Amino acid sequence: MKTILYISDFLIPFIIFFIVGYGLLNKKNIYDDFIKGAKDGMKTVVSITPTMIGLMIGVGTLRTSGLLDFLSDVIGKYSEKIGVPAAIIPSMIVRMFSSSAATGLVLDIYKQYGTDSLAGLIASIMMGSTETIFYTVSVYFAAAKVTKTGWTIKGALIATFAGTLASIIIGKKMYYGE
Repeated sequence: MKTILYISDFLIPFIIFFIVGYGLLNKKNIYDDFIKGAKDGMKTVVSITPTMIGLMIGVGTLRTSGLLDFLSDVIGKYSEKIGVPAAIIPSMIVRMFSSSAATGLVLDIYKQYGTDSLAGLIASIMMGSTETIFYTVSVYFAAAKVTKTGWTIKGALIATFAGTLASIIIGKKMYYGE
């Protein structure tokens, strides 16, 4: 374990020195290349800002309007019958849009039910095995000017469903010791 920690302490500085050294050996103007990259990065940030603001407003509206609680109550009636806590339904939905909002919901689950509860275990596993589909597609595809996202979204939804299902199965096995 100490070896891994030692390596990780030196990895980033090594990569930086390697890139600078490689640039010097190839007689590149490293500083100008850095400035150009920083300018391009700022252009990307400016271009995706409206999309990010829209997503944050949408998720905030979902959370404060009570729609998530309503969906949790409706879907929870059926999910409880198969052993899936209703408490994780809002985080399942929000996770597709915003990781930080889903993290807030998972922290609420931890506070109310505990980290070792069934809901806490499933929520934890789900956070590591699903993706923020619509955030990723809207932000990165907007930056790359990709307009045909149909197959990507379908595939991502299938992968998220599989990750959520696996989270439920693994969480239940961990909780019940099956």
